[in-house]
Amino acid sequence: MSQSAPTVGAVIITMGNRPEELRLLLDSVAKQDGEPVQVVVVGNGSPVPEVPEGVRTVELPENLGIPGGRNVGIEAFGPAGREVDILLFLDDDGLLERTDTAELCREAFLANEKLGIISFRIADPETGVTQRRHVPRLRASDPMRSSEVTTFLGGANAVRTRVFAEAGLLPGDFFYAHEETDLAWRALDAGWSIDYRADMVLLHPTTAPSRHAVYHRMVARNRVWLARRNLPLPLVPVYLGVWLLLTLARRPNGAALRAWFGGFREGWSKGCGPRRPMRWRTVWRLTRLGRPPII
Repeated sequence: MSQSAPTVGAVIITMGNRPEELRLLLDSVAKQDGEPVQVVVVGNGSPVPEVPEGVRTVELPENLGIPGGRNVGIEAFGPAGREVDILLFLDDDGLLERTDTAELCREAFLANEKLGIISFRIADPETGVTQRRHVPRLRASDPMRSSEVTTFLGGANAVRTRVFAEAGLLPGDFFYAHEETDLAWRALDAGWSIDYRADMVLLHPTTAPSRHAVYHRMVARNRVWLARRNLPLPLVPVYLGVWLLLTLARRPNGAALRAWFGGFREGWSKGCGPRRPMRWRTVWRLTRLGRPPII
């Protein structure tokens, strides 16, 4: 990474159904202080709406899911995104609140050579409220407190591209759900750190993840894949057992529970990609950061 002005790119995936929101997001990226942010918009199984001059576009013939679409965006910046030093990943219906977000990212990565990923704070544009689920730590009551964390928010983050070269890209087969934690665990195991920064804000309307029809099935399937791919064998049944108990404690309705158990079975019956269990010292590191990989 250049010590003077690290280069910054941005990857935005879209299904073409939010052209006005996409344009506002692109405008907020164009207004960032410092060197211009290079932007790639990926049409995930759809044409890309009209975008400003200078914005690169890639149109995929089919929807590859969130991680698959973002991987295409990464590769548009060369293998593992190496044509730039930092990549921002932004939801197409989000909006950068401040014009200094890219500069803050440059400063943060320059100040800490082991910082690999920054998770932004997501706030509702009307109320300013940050949902508890958008604070990537167990102690989530104070969203205004920045801290080191063990995962990050997929549509509001910045990644040092060396992380992709060392830890690999997002797990494309996940399609939706838990792909960020999969990358986060691999990055942590490679020695990188992850920060949650309350001063780097993406404005985004308040939503519920269960709005997606595939939510319950994919959350369960990918939870199993996450464990099978990344955890030492003794922790796999513990981790999945805890999540089973938590799911039952939340008392989902019958349809949701059937979808969840269907996904859970699918996670065991289908291949999950290469298994690279984290080292026990990474397990201890996660524990010291307040999120042992059984919760």
